Amino acid sequence: MRDNEDIIYGRNSVLEAIRSGSTVDKILIIQGKHDGPTDTIIREAKKNNIIFEFTDKKVLDSLSDESKHQGVVAYVSPYEYSDVDTILNIAESKNEDPFIIIADEIEDPHNLGAIIRTANMCGAHGVIIPKRRAARLTSVVSKTSAGAINYTPVAKVTNISKTISELKDKGMWFVCADMEGDTMYNLDLTGPIGLVIGNEGSGVSKNVKKNCDFIASIPTFGDIDSLNASVSCGVLCYEIVRQRINKG
Repeated sequence: MRDNEDIIYGRNSVLEAIRSGSTVDKILIIQGKHDGPTDTIIREAKKNNIIFEFTDKKVLDSLSDESKHQGVVAYVSPYEYSDVDTILNIAESKNEDPFIIIADEIEDPHNLGAIIRTANMCGAHGVIIPKRRAARLTSVVSKTSAGAINYTPVAKVTNISKTISELKDKGMWFVCADMEGDTMYNLDLTGPIGLVIGNEGSGVSKNVKKNCDFIASIPTFGDIDSLNASVSCGVLCYEIVRQRINKG
């Protein structure tokens, strides 16, 4: 079982999970599998905007204890995702400028959990993650968040760049973390702002970075290249908090 996320297998079980409204993160189907029930699952997945991928039978065999998967396996999250409008509504209800953290392809569930924990502690109104190539809400994420996952909404979106553009149209500004950017102390990070933290290895993706208004770097004086993604998030979050407090 991956990251302690619930896994269900068998065509009827997967189909029932989709139709019951369970939070199905992803469906794996044996490559070349085509029959009535499998086609129905694919159709329902498309209707509900659920990711599905074709893969080798060995992958499904390794995921199902009894190899009785019938060619279909699904990852089901034990936690409900929120949406971007809910995050904005939380900021509005508190009469605060929106403060949102975007985790751009963060793959390590420990990093995602730590980011959610930081988001809660620094007063961010929510976290946004992409549907693909990213850690999902699992029990590992929950444990690492120290329970913050129960208080800080996490929205899952199809396209991070598109979501940023839509939020910019609503008056938000976006800053992403990158060692080649301007020193964070020289940037005005007040007002309605979104902070983008990139992938552990490759950083913020090219298209997302192009869509940001600022690129912020954290001053470092050590012998290694960079900080951990969740640590970078914490440092930049509290620079945003500092500037908000000083602005009063």
